[in-house]
Amino acid sequence: MKAQLQGKDFLQIGDFTKDNLMDLIKLAIQLKTMQKNGDPHKYLEGKTLAMIFEKSSTRTRVSFETGMYQLGGIAQFLNTNDLQLGKGETIADTAKVLSRYVDVIMIRTYGHDIALELAENASIPVINGLTDDAHPCQVLTDLMTVYEKKKQFQGLKLAFVGDGNNMSQSLLMGCAIMGIDCHVATPKGYEIKQSILKQAKEKAASNTSIIQTHDPYEAVKDADIIYTDVWTSMGFESEKKARQEAFREYQVNENLVKGAKDDYLFMHCLPAIRDQEVTSEVIDGENSVVFDQAENRLHAQKAVLSSIV
Repeated sequence: MKAQLQGKDFLQIGDFTKDNLMDLIKLAIQLKTMQKNGDPHKYLEGKTLAMIFEKSSTRTRVSFETGMYQLGGIAQFLNTNDLQLGKGETIADTAKVLSRYVDVIMIRTYGHDIALELAENASIPVINGLTDDAHPCQVLTDLMTVYEKKKQFQGLKLAFVGDGNNMSQSLLMGCAIMGIDCHVATPKGYEIKQSILKQAKEKAASNTSIIQTHDPYEAVKDADIIYTDVWTSMGFESEKKARQEAFREYQVNENLVKGAKDDYLFMHCLPAIRDQEVTSEVIDGENSVVFDQAENRLHAQKAVLSSIV
């Protein structure tokens, strides 16, 4: 298999074209089929992935580690106790050292500038497993899941209800690039960054609607997909009480989803705080595809790894 994006970093969705993303989605679906059929696909035999975790995650660690194994390579888990990063050694020096040992780095951290600096100084590809500003691996997964379920992107409307965080910002960008109408509903004071909103509108085709509102019912009206995320992301725990109050009217529940199309998809990147941002009736309902999403992290990330290494 020829790597389509060999040597390229995977830092944010906005770095890629519609064709790039479509190629990755189709490759992910192909790899998923091969895995289900038991067809070997050890395209990264002898390769090593270094996984740096400053933020913990069930799905990110297990999917990357399993994916690298299925591709024939190995993955090394590195948390803050395993590294000199932040204990005197610079990000730049860490990037240069790891570049001599491994073939690709995945980092899950706080500041987006950390991932950017790591990539700037590494001579190998760097994957953003999540920063405070972006979550590109999840959005590629989400686009793959939508394509599997709806067989298209054009003409679809996605409503995001919740926080204007890394998830909604990356999702907005992904929708803009792929031609999905995206309406984001957040409480006042928790909007998507204006710079991200502006960039998404610039990338969107003229007939693609990119809208930010404070009305969740307006956002959800006639939606094909409803998406939400936790109200308090990692690093914002001190705001938990204030956020619970601010987001109280933004719960995705049976009353809210009545405004969507009958065959809408409910999506959540997980972990979910049940009966807070979403009721159990919705997340466990027949329209929910959250566990298909979770599985697809494995296949989408294998597509990224296969393409860039």
